[in-house]
Amino acid sequence: MIKQAWLEELIGVALSTGGDFAEVYGEHTRNHSIQFVDGKIDRIGDNVLSGVGIRVFKDQRTVYASTSDLSREGLLACARSAADAMGEGNAQISICLTPVRVPELHPIRINPVDGEITAKTAILKEACFAAMNYNERIAQVQGTLAGVDHEILVANSEGLFKQDRHVRSRIVVNAVASENGENQSGSCSPGRGMGLEFFETIDISEVGRHAARQALVNLRADYCKAGQMTVAIENGFGGVIFHEACGHSLEATQVGVGMSEMCGKLGQKIANEKITAIDDGTIPNAWGSVNIDDEGNPTQRNVLIEKGILKNYMIDRLGSRRMGMPMTGNSRRQGYTYEPTSRMTNTFIDNGPDKNEDIIASIEYGLYAKEMGGGSVNPLTGAFNFSVREGYMVRNGKICEPVRGASLIGTGSRILRDIDMVGQNLATGQGVCGSSSGSVPTDVGQPLIRVAKITVGGR
Repeated sequence: MIKQAWLEELIGVALSTGGDFAEVYGEHTRNHSIQFVDGKIDRIGDNVLSGVGIRVFKDQRTVYASTSDLSREGLLACARSAADAMGEGNAQISICLTPVRVPELHPIRINPVDGEITAKTAILKEACFAAMNYNERIAQVQGTLAGVDHEILVANSEGLFKQDRHVRSRIVVNAVASENGENQSGSCSPGRGMGLEFFETIDISEVGRHAARQALVNLRADYCKAGQMTVAIENGFGGVIFHEACGHSLEATQVGVGMSEMCGKLGQKIANEKITAIDDGTIPNAWGSVNIDDEGNPTQRNVLIEKGILKNYMIDRLGSRRMGMPMTGNSRRQGYTYEPTSRMTNTFIDNGPDKNEDIIASIEYGLYAKEMGGGSVNPLTGAFNFSVREGYMVRNGKICEPVRGASLIGTGSRILRDIDMVGQNLATGQGVCGSSSGSVPTDVGQPLIRVAKITVGGR
């Protein structure tokens, strides 16, 4: 992507005004997408993004500059701007990089960006027509099939020089059901860190049927009543609760500056003893997995909470300097225009001791959140609010009528204590997480869990 001699020169220039560490990050990303609207392929899009970001440290201060000009002159100008922002001086720094081969833990067979258009449109059409034909009340279906081929390089003043490639594929189907002037939606959006071979591992038609079925369920549902109640949250994307309400509070981005409710709690019991929570960027071909993070560190399996005890945070280089703790392979960014920060990869609550059928049977009156939607959290206080995309009332241990408009409201520290049953059907769901370093793909997950008491928003 960039000559080694140029990289060594750039790092030397970046350090010339007194910085104690410098890093060059290069990116070449190709995106391909196909969109289906109103019964036909509506758009096929391709784009390419290339550029370099240069970061300089001095103690805990950082300066970041980026450029899309990949000529030697353009790169040197970027390095000089970072150096000038850091301080004054004209030191002559000599850097020698040692290229290191990155092991490929996530093999790809068919690159989704290069794959045949006819094959990709056939996949998308199969899913979308399955949704359209599911029921006469399905009024609209939209779908997207997307692939990304993301190449990076990382070089720094410690001599590190690594290059890596991240490839992902995903399909998204959104369906709208309509009756008597009422419209309700459903969706399904599986993805993996794989090529087009991913679509050989799933039932493509079922993706469309899932979106249509969910839309119809919500169409016939009454509004959920508000109040405090017991809630069972299903597996897969239900893990967004832990990701948002607790995971962000365990990132060094917040912990390192004292802006997290989890500051200073290592070794303390912060959750029910049935909860073990993990962030693992090494899972083969998972949506949030990478071989190395965006600072060149190998990803790893980080046990965050073990049987209720806080064991670790997710730490990038700046967080490591602030906290005096080792990096954990969690530095991520959307692209070269963003300075990296500590981020989650594949984050989930592990299987627990309870049988799933016992969890539902234990609820006298409450809510079964079959599928969660999006939400928001304040990492400092842990306060969160999440929508329930598909929900049902539970009475006397039985799942009953569907409800819509439900939301879950609480704090991360409280929900960790109030999860009192953890099932055994761990599964993950795919999302895109936004933070100060942009939007990055993350897996969330859990088995079926029970929250003894939580505020449910509704009518």
